[in-house]
Amino acid sequence: MNDTRAGIFWMVTTMLMFVSMDTCAKYLVAHYPTMQVVWARYFFQVVILVIVLAPRLPVLIKTQSLKFQLMRSIFLLGATLCFFTGLSTIQVAEASAVMFTAPLMVTALAPLVLREKVGIRRYGSVVVGFIGALIIIRPGQDALDVGAFWVLAAAACYACYQLSTRALSQQDSVLTTLFYSALLGAIVMSAIVPFEFQAPTPLDWSVMALAGLFGTLGHFCMIKAFTVAEASRLAPYSYTNLLWATLIGFVLFGTLPDLWTYVGAAVIIASGLYILHRERQKRPT
Repeated sequence: MNDTRAGIFWMVTTMLMFVSMDTCAKYLVAHYPTMQVVWARYFFQVVILVIVLAPRLPVLIKTQSLKFQLMRSIFLLGATLCFFTGLSTIQVAEASAVMFTAPLMVTALAPLVLREKVGIRRYGSVVVGFIGALIIIRPGQDALDVGAFWVLAAAACYACYQLSTRALSQQDSVLTTLFYSALLGAIVMSAIVPFEFQAPTPLDWSVMALAGLFGTLGHFCMIKAFTVAEASRLAPYSYTNLLWATLIGFVLFGTLPDLWTYVGAAVIIASGLYILHRERQKRPT
């Protein structure tokens, strides 16, 4: 089945769900330790998945490559930890813009990890994209500098997560991979969180549960998007992440990114779209 319009709808909704999760995290990290916020995101996602997938769990927990599942899950946990830490000092829209470097890192690392051939033009686009990231970060901007570099580390972890996902795509089902990602994060963070746990208010418990719900819905919508349409056609719409982040940040926090954030994001997006264009040209007709 190939329904590009439906795929675009699901991808745009995916970005809305992930930005909503990040917004919950932005609120929470201002009041609770980052470790506790990360724990809540994974814990509630596991609870939701167990409830929804209960009849299928005996089948879903079977994996052909436990080692790769654990490695992939660790990369995603690292990305979440670094991203939520960055949110303590920068806005969601700025963090989202820096995260756009993740696909560029995938392109740069693909020859080493997946033995994929990458030409000089795509490598040049990667360099241009990182210049865009430096425009956003502007080293020397104190809090922005520190927070943005945490997010850059999150993008590196997420790039490794994407590469390991490619390697696993032919071995386990998407739901199996999704369940293991949430489960490992919940187990690891449950062992750490007692040392930093602060009793949340009823309202904040609700926000923590919402973070888990939005994360789960985001992954579900992404699965739906890639089920009904080609990934290459959907990739440009992942950049709607910045639009949602800007809108929600303004409505809830009254903040807007500065001009240089938009300039840097435009450079990163342009380089990413060029890489996508080159990949389409290289693909056999």
